[in-house]
Amino acid sequence: MSTRDLPELPGALSADDVVQSAEYLLRTQERSGAIPWFPGGHVDVWDHVECAMALTVAGHTEAARRAYLWLASRQDYTGSWPAKLWGERVADPTREANHAAYPAVGVWHYVLVTGDDRFAELMWPTVRSAIKFVLDLRTDRGEIQWARGANGVPGDHALLTACASVHHALRCAVALGDRLGHPQPDWELAAAQLGHLVAEHEPVFADRSRYSMDWYYPILGGAVRGAAATERLEARWDAFVHPGLGIRCVSDQPWVTGAETSELVLALAAMGEPELGTRLLTEIQHLRDPDDGAYWTGYQYAEDVRWPEERSTWTAASVILAADALTGATPGERVFTEVPGEIAAAYPASCGCAALVG
Repeated sequence: MSTRDLPELPGALSADDVVQSAEYLLRTQERSGAIPWFPGGHVDVWDHVECAMALTVAGHTEAARRAYLWLASRQDYTGSWPAKLWGERVADPTREANHAAYPAVGVWHYVLVTGDDRFAELMWPTVRSAIKFVLDLRTDRGEIQWARGANGVPGDHALLTACASVHHALRCAVALGDRLGHPQPDWELAAAQLGHLVAEHEPVFADRSRYSMDWYYPILGGAVRGAAATERLEARWDAFVHPGLGIRCVSDQPWVTGAETSELVLALAAMGEPELGTRLLTEIQHLRDPDDGAYWTGYQYAEDVRWPEERSTWTAASVILAADALTGATPGERVFTEVPGEIAAAYPASCGCAALVG
């Protein structure tokens, strides 16, 4: 891939910057194919997939393949992965639903960019098994319990951000299955019902409203679009956006984070707001390490310190993906800007299901 095929935002991020950040991910990737949070750190599946997608955008498709094949090699009989892996050691045996779902997004992204249906077919059993694990955590109402513990018992609540991410993954899994000739109508129905709950029945989910992810993820995950998305962002913009620095991870702390800001940019790209997204992505370049293109996870502006003292791979990855979504440099941007399927098509806003979710 030439630099002409890479995302580039004049004044914010050059193609050479993307190359440098991708090289940080390559250096951090382990021989097994795993991509930890930082060199020598632990791996979680969701952030690993985010990094694999960024490598695909940057043209490192072989490294991305290795990352996806690592997922297949570490998936267990339940279709899931431990929340934290440190080499061969399980550091946290909890199995989170959104972690298991996210490989579907990554494989769909890889196919859109490369057109490699043979590799997608190779990964299909991994995706199918993971989605089964996720849907086994589904309640009668349609939300997904956040995790299954080491003892096999499901969690007692669902999370809005996690379910918005699962909705996104279900849509991508359905599209992948259709492309490969493995239609999954039950997954499509589950996605529609889950998307409806995310869009219309927020009280179903545990209250994490102080977290910015709960603010923008229903948009990023594709459950909320149009006027409803605009209204949602406007309602709490001042609570989360710190002008000139990025967005807060939580509304009540003076702490901006690169990944959350980049994910908001992805949501803005999906809403057709590239100028606002570009402004925000430009503002978080203060987190970039110019020496190697890595990004500090966050900045505590009241104390004027980097915090935590880590340069997370998934932050660099989210910046690359955000730049791609804003520029349309690769077909992979459609994963975020054109979530497959109709938004809550089977469950209109006038559903009359208040008794169901009350």
